[in-house]
Amino acid sequence: MEYGLRPLGREKFWLFALLTPTFIGLIFGALGSVLATVALSFANWDLLTPPTWAGLANYVNLFKDAKLLLSLTNTIKFSAMYVPGVVIISLLVAVLMNRKIRGVSLFRTAYFLPAVTSAVATALVWNMIYGKDTGILNFILERLGMQPVCWLCTENAMYAVVIVNIWGAIGEGMIIFLAGLTAIPREYYEAAEMDGANGFHQFFNITVPLITPSIFFQTLISTINAFQAYDYIYMLTRRGQGDSSVPVVVFSIYRNAWNFFNYGGASAQAIELTVIVAALMAFYFWLERRYVVYE
Repeated sequence: MEYGLRPLGREKFWLFALLTPTFIGLIFGALGSVLATVALSFANWDLLTPPTWAGLANYVNLFKDAKLLLSLTNTIKFSAMYVPGVVIISLLVAVLMNRKIRGVSLFRTAYFLPAVTSAVATALVWNMIYGKDTGILNFILERLGMQPVCWLCTENAMYAVVIVNIWGAIGEGMIIFLAGLTAIPREYYEAAEMDGANGFHQFFNITVPLITPSIFFQTLISTINAFQAYDYIYMLTRRGQGDSSVPVVVFSIYRNAWNFFNYGGASAQAIELTVIVAALMAFYFWLERRYVVYE
């Protein structure tokens, strides 16, 4: 049995006519840029002179250049802290916001506000919080008789930017988990209460198994966002030479392309990042078939 409406007669013409700009954008803007990036990853190009063939040199350099390896290592470290942090904290906040409490809409709005706030403006506020000499955190530490901490120095910058990125992503994750929580029938919890299950048992035996699709989706989104992290890191950790105290892959791609005009190397890094994320997505979908419950 067929469902939906089929365009008839002149409707087909207008359908394709109206979709043509979208198709052109997808072909040249999306597919075209991907193919261009792949081609440039095998070339040396500084934007001013014609590209020259480099073969696999740009890819080999990814594993020989210490700075490029450091950016990849930092990205993996960042993701290992960011993804679990976002998923767990967003879930806990969603569980709290799913309760019938006074002013819950106000709290939901407050938690979601960072997701729609300009990253640049937010980073400037966090700069004032993390500042070594005039920051709010160090002011509190000094009032407590403790020594000020350089939060954005190399040894602490990773943890500082992870906290900021998690804070900025909680609202989006909360909405995703709230959608999953509101879909769970209340009868399950009532039956569990009649059997003597407390809130802890209900959470791990009813809530978590039934929102595994939401957990899976949020993990996918968080992983992609973690490997694409750039804005907060750029604003909080950039240094005078255009470097960063926490150089990640996307920051390194930007620097290679626009500071050093090494578009071949930047393209190779972009392909490397794409392959890593694609491999992780394949692994997640393999886990999905075993652990995600859709009924």
